[in-house]
Amino acid sequence: MKKAKCPFCGSDVNVGVQPRMGELVRCSECEAELEIVWLNPIELDSPLDSVEDDGYEYEDEDEDEDEYDYEDEDYDYEEDY
Repeated sequence: MKKAKCPFCGSDVNVGVQPRMGELVRCSECEAELEIVWLNPIELDSPLDSVEDDGYEYEDEDEDEDEYDYEDEDYDYEEDY
């Protein structure tokens, strides 16, 4: 059985014989629910779905791309050249 270190308490966590990316495991020491985020070497982290809300609304970068007009109407761009 393969093992990885818990990122919270440092204990060895059993990840099974054939761990898969995205698989959830639990640390037997600190009871943390962990996601397998890398396979070689095996790396564990908090699952994205269980991360607490930090109060910030993240936006898709491409979503509002056409909404802004970056050219200042009052600025004379010809003077720079």
